[in-house]
Amino acid sequence: MSLRRTWFLYLKEIAQGPKNFLFVLSLVMPLLLTLLFSLIFSSTISGKAGIGIVDEGTSKLTELTAQNQSVLVHTYDDVATLKKAIERGSLDVGLVLPAGFDDHLVAGKQTLIDFYVWGESKLKNRTIASAAIVNAMREIAGQKISLNIEQVILGKGSNVPWEKRLLPLVVLMSIVLAGVLIPASSLVTEKAKHTLIVLSVSPTTMLEVFISKGFLGITVSIITGLLTLFLNRAFGSQPGLLMLTLILGAMLSSVIGVIIGIFVKDINSLFATIKGIGILLYAPSIVYMFPVIPAWIGQIFPTYYIIQPVLEITQNNAGFKDIAFQLAILAGLILIGFFIIWQLSRKRAETLVPV
Repeated sequence: MSLRRTWFLYLKEIAQGPKNFLFVLSLVMPLLLTLLFSLIFSSTISGKAGIGIVDEGTSKLTELTAQNQSVLVHTYDDVATLKKAIERGSLDVGLVLPAGFDDHLVAGKQTLIDFYVWGESKLKNRTIASAAIVNAMREIAGQKISLNIEQVILGKGSNVPWEKRLLPLVVLMSIVLAGVLIPASSLVTEKAKHTLIVLSVSPTTMLEVFISKGFLGITVSIITGLLTLFLNRAFGSQPGLLMLTLILGAMLSSVIGVIIGIFVKDINSLFATIKGIGILLYAPSIVYMFPVIPAWIGQIFPTYYIIQPVLEITQNNAGFKDIAFQLAILAGLILIGFFIIWQLSRKRAETLVPV
């Protein structure tokens, strides 16, 4: 294998890549998804905390709290409906006002109220909601109030908002989509144009062709991965270790893409293949999205060893020792994939040349 020929082939791939729609798609799609998920799930759209109130009497608290521009107040007829709304994340907090609540405040009597909290709400939203409620109570009482609040956590208490649950999916897509799609689509395009026939009778080897296409996938995969982490402000405190992990993840993705490109004959078959194995590629991120799924299931899939080290570094400030085992498995998978590619290149597989 000639490094010089491989380098020139790689430069050729860089020049031709932007002309390919799939190249642009794999570069742009993860970034668009990041922005889309941020708009849908981030609470910064309204910047308001959600409060639910069940009033068993005729309290002025609901009206006064609703006047606060930092909250959104919803009223409910019964406690069961209120609790369901909090459990599904529609509200940050909820409270039940007993009959005669305002009279107790005015009289300065100690008052017991039930205060429900969504376990995954942001601390900022809880604080804003609590402040709005207390301010309204003080306005009703006209004096210092005496409260006995019984707080009940509803839903999961992990305090992980949906935008963070979706981060593994977005990061995994940014790494895997480019790594797999770019080399695979490039090889399929070469077959359609019959240019691999010319290369097969030149000094250039199939291994050099495969490596050059894989390198382009690795390059774009690393770029999209870094951009996605930047947009999500999730670099962590170990940039060097994070970069190493991204490189290994991009390498495994590109190895998978090259192997797919070797066996797939046309673009329609490529899309069908990518669609078919999509669940295998992105399954680990689904496990992160839904904590009720046993965590060990994600470890069955190769891409788990891409996303798990990234999350450990960016969210838990993990060091090399903490993720060494996952990186070792990741490196092993890359070596196995490269061995398969090397064997296929030696045979100059006839499947590369369209009949």
